[in-house]
Amino acid sequence: MVHVQEMDEADIEAVSTIRVRGWQAAYAGIVPQTYLDAMTVEGDAGQRRQWFSQPGRKSRDLVALGDRGPVGWICFGPYRGEMPGPERVGEVYALYISPDLIGQGIGQTLLGEAHVQMKGQGFETSALWVLCDNQRARRFYERAGYQADGAAQDDVYDGITLTELRYQRVL
Repeated sequence: MVHVQEMDEADIEAVSTIRVRGWQAAYAGIVPQTYLDAMTVEGDAGQRRQWFSQPGRKSRDLVALGDRGPVGWICFGPYRGEMPGPERVGEVYALYISPDLIGQGIGQTLLGEAHVQMKGQGFETSALWVLCDNQRARRFYERAGYQADGAAQDDVYDGITLTELRYQRVL
């Protein structure tokens, strides 16, 4: 059982550990191993501290707390690109769970709370980007009501181009 709350600065180290370990577990065999091996909790925490302290930041961060502290993290806010249509669109920027706890409902809990908060902020739709080859994440989001909308973008990791697909769902 987890409790969801707003992330604070004291959670940065734990969130960075969840994010880095999450990348290394979820993207093994998808993202080049050299890229994954170069990721460090210290480097991520430094970037996160800088980003977390930005005045006027529009994103929200929630953590799932278990008996060992933070075990999951979600970041969301206004959609960062252009969307067709008049509706207000929010975006899930990131969702990571401690790799040893995946499949226990923590991601569903965090995503559900993010949806409630996005709706409360006036967003009508939620969008997110997921690596095309990350079948586990795609199935997770599809079970949560998201559908690929046909948009794609490419990102380059250590010289390898990977495609991300945009998913959306009505809130």
